[in-house]
Amino acid sequence: MTDPVFLEFGARPQEAVQLYRPGAPTEYPAAVAERLAADAEQLIARYPEKRSALLPLLHLVQSEDGYITPAGIEFCAAALDLTAAEVVSVATFYSMYRRGPTGEYLVGVCTTTLCAVLGGDAILSSLCEHLGIAPGGTTPDGKVTVERIECNAACDYAPVIMVNWEFFDDQTVASARDLVDALRSGRPPSPTRGAPLGTFRETARLLAGFDDERPGAVSASGAGGAPTMAGLQAFREAQS
Repeated sequence: MTDPVFLEFGARPQEAVQLYRPGAPTEYPAAVAERLAADAEQLIARYPEKRSALLPLLHLVQSEDGYITPAGIEFCAAALDLTAAEVVSVATFYSMYRRGPTGEYLVGVCTTTLCAVLGGDAILSSLCEHLGIAPGGTTPDGKVTVERIECNAACDYAPVIMVNWEFFDDQTVASARDLVDALRSGRPPSPTRGAPLGTFRETARLLAGFDDERPGAVSASGAGGAPTMAGLQAFREAQS
């Protein structure tokens, strides 16, 4: 007879799950609510069913508060004729919606298989030690939050760090420390590829569906680099 296997369900001890936390805003000032309502109207108009705009609206309120707050939940519920429970169930399903105050720069270290093998775990551990925080924590100055992230389909440039969802490729322990030091000093470096780096709240507004009006931001995406194109190049050579 084999020993029984016990499965533990629910949040891990280090996972923040409480959206209704002390100090979180429960309602918006009239001027803020009016501004957000105008933005929400634009987003809702893009969908045949109002409730389909929930994901963009969650990004919108996250751009206001830096995370999902009771005020944001109630705003989304009222705008879409949903209950707060319906909004919460979606907001807590997706990891892109933050459940607590987030730094100006969200630094995500990929530790999925390839990145981990090539140094992702060492980078995450080193950054947390360097900044004096645990994974998921934020520096006392509110500049940087560091967390472990899942694969972002950039294995050809592993190990990869994402800052506010922009790529920093081929990282090392030393380069990662230099990166967070630059972010904290107010000198955000340019991503390896993609658009210029914005703050977490600015990025949340873009994810809500508003245009990136920064000069050159859209054209900066560029084409895939040599590692990305290696497979296609090998295929073409085999066909010639």
